[in-house]
Amino acid sequence: MKKMIPLLLAALGSAALAAEPTPNLPPAAIVEKVLRANPQIQAASSQVRAEEANRNRLEAGHYEWNVRFGAQQRRTSPSTGPDERFNEWNAALERPLRLPGKASLDAQLGAAGVALAETALGDSLHESSRALLKAWFVWLRENALAGQWTAQVALLEKQARAIQRRQQLGDAARLETIQSQAALAQAAAQLAQATVRQQTAAEELRRRYPGLPLNEPATIAEPQPLSGSANEWIEAILEHSHELGLARGETQRAQFAAGRIGSDRLPDPTVGLQVSRERAGEEQIVGAYISIPLPGGGRRAAADAALAQADAAGNREAAALRKITAEAAATYHLANAAVATWQAGRQAADSLNHAAEMTARAYQLGEGSLNDLLTARRLANEAELAARLMQLDALESRYRLLLDAHRLWVLDEEKHPGDKPGAGSAAL
Repeated sequence: MKKMIPLLLAALGSAALAAEPTPNLPPAAIVEKVLRANPQIQAASSQVRAEEANRNRLEAGHYEWNVRFGAQQRRTSPSTGPDERFNEWNAALERPLRLPGKASLDAQLGAAGVALAETALGDSLHESSRALLKAWFVWLRENALAGQWTAQVALLEKQARAIQRRQQLGDAARLETIQSQAALAQAAAQLAQATVRQQTAAEELRRRYPGLPLNEPATIAEPQPLSGSANEWIEAILEHSHELGLARGETQRAQFAAGRIGSDRLPDPTVGLQVSRERAGEEQIVGAYISIPLPGGGRRAAADAALAQADAAGNREAAALRKITAEAAATYHLANAAVATWQAGRQAADSLNHAAEMTARAYQLGEGSLNDLLTARRLANEAELAARLMQLDALESRYRLLLDAHRLWVLDEEKHPGDKPGAGSAAL
């Protein structure tokens, strides 16, 4: 029964790891809190409020009431009779009128600006998530390297003590003691460098993302092959691409702006009412008037420029679509190939570790040299370091794909369960 307890605990631990949707990542709730407190995200949120105010301005328009008041003195010099002077005044109330159709264009232009700002906020959240994911895996890699070098130093320390003991017993030459101590010193130097890099990566995370817990993982999850075809993943990434959304939003806003500027080729009239008092009140005048600007070449040129800008925005959207499609395909193929690469690296590391153990036993039996043992230890350590890095690279590539497809840390819209486009669970 006692022998079964460790096996049950190990099985429970493996089940818990398998049930974790995003192993080796910080909790999604904390990530959201940390990212939303980021000044860059706050700035993007403020820009949304600015565009909402700009939308209200466009809907209201610059068509405001205007009051005019004037005073004058009239002097008459008739050929007969005395000169006369009269104090006179006039006042007017006028307002430009927005022609039919222009109000809806202004509303569309304002709404397009708000939508674009909201997309930019989503893009800021996404890019900040990418940056956090990258910095997080830098820290995980440095942890893994420091852990491997710690294990290597402990192994070489044990080996150096054994060789020193053998020398004391006359079973080993002093040269072997020097060689073992030199190998230990080299590993200790590598450990010191790895520790510094680990501390630097951790400090960067603390400074850039305050409140993010830095708990060193006990194990690194094993990457699993991707489910879904390349086209499915590319379509999912394109569907949720903020960069493409920004390009499309710019095109839409440029088209609305072109339509609005084109409508101004027909100027808005100004209508008004006026009253005046002349000849010291002998004459009371009430009237109405309308003022219509005569359009010139400037309005036509502005409309032509707006159409050209809309065409330019459309071409930038097409370029963004090509770029994002290529990047999505590259991300998928990288994540897909990373699993096989890690499996090959893991197999090589296991083989070299086994070879190092066999060489160590041979050396203990006097059938091999210390140089052979040190070389085997070095090769096994290098293979183990490479395998750990490949494992983390595969995990990061997978998470990057999930993030771009909006199946990881979705902060700006409803969450999409599953890591296969359309269905399934986000099993890793």
